[in-house]
Amino acid sequence: MSTQTEKSAGLSLPLSQDKIDWLKSKVRDIPDFPKPGIVFKDLTTLFADPQGFQYVLDVMTERCKQLKPDVIAGIEARGFIIAPTIAYKLGLGFVPIRKPGKLPYKVEKLQYDLEYGTDTIEIHADAVAHGHRIVLIDDLLATGGTAGAARQLLTLLGGNVVGVGFIVELGFLKGRSKLAGDSDVFTLVNYD
Repeated sequence: MSTQTEKSAGLSLPLSQDKIDWLKSKVRDIPDFPKPGIVFKDLTTLFADPQGFQYVLDVMTERCKQLKPDVIAGIEARGFIIAPTIAYKLGLGFVPIRKPGKLPYKVEKLQYDLEYGTDTIEIHADAVAHGHRIVLIDDLLATGGTAGAARQLLTLLGGNVVGVGFIVELGFLKGRSKLAGDSDVFTLVNYD
């Protein structure tokens, strides 16, 4: 069994190639979704697998713990599946970052560019305290637009985003470049 160690910001997370291949086997490919030529990585099949889902949560929780966060933030919608569980396991609070019109209190919002248009995300204006150490979680890193905007929002509120984590990264889309900075960016599975 070969071992691949991912290193970033002085942290290491050993993942054997067998584990990476096992996780990839739990992800379903859906061709031509949401448009022709795209192969959508469907993580719902991984979430439905008890052993796969537990493994992902355990590994991501351990990685987050190494970063010593004060709070875990998650991006709607699939980030809401992972981030609150990590927060619970670490005894921390959870901060939701949502689509427009879903939060009932005063919000900060940010509009950002997508490949084909723009989108907006929102966060409660009092969601994080100045200087809070935050780990931002989502399921998949593609072009980095949404995660980059979420990171900007958290920073705008005075938070210190110490980590940004994903289960899957589509490395060929170079989304990691939009998250450059002091944050530790980590993923479990990379599709180059």
